[in-house]
Amino acid sequence: KVRIRGALIQLGTHKICEENWNWNEINRNDFFCPDKKSIKNWEDYLLKIRKDGSSVGAIIQITISGVPIGLGEPVFSKIDALLAQGIMSIPAVKGVEIGNGFKSAELRGEENADEITYKDKKIVFKTNNSGGTLGGISSGQDIIIKFAVKPTSSILKERKTINLKKENTSIITKGRHDP
Repeated sequence: KVRIRGALIQLGTHKICEENWNWNEINRNDFFCPDKKSIKNWEDYLLKIRKDGSSVGAIIQITISGVPIGLGEPVFSKIDALLAQGIMSIPAVKGVEIGNGFKSAELRGEENADEITYKDKKIVFKTNNSGGTLGGISSGQDIIIKFAVKPTSSILKERKTINLKKENTSIITKGRHDP
């Protein structure tokens, strides 16, 4: 009953509006974007980047629902650490965050802590700032992972490099163009 879904939530400097999030939009566009209103802007933006002979990075969010409570361990096999390791193994991934991630550094403890209540014979979290993990163990909430993918370096713009003789030179990539 575990469900894993992913979405492109940022392309370069262009972010989605999370209030417009609709999982049904993911398979309706080439960007796998959950915000229908972002698509045209992203198309124009990416076309300009491509015409400039450059590339741009992105942020992708993975949401894992239906995760049982108690997966992982508090020290060596933390579920968030294992997931981060797997994500970081993807070529071009340069950053991973779970839940609030880097944003949590800006918050106070009372703003970031996930309060717990008991309602209708169920344990309920008021928020999911921790991204579905507490102390390296799954909390039963959705696990939220975001990761940054760097812009490809195989671009049509001249870049400085060295040759096999360790001499300074420049290069322009031709042929395959990842962007």
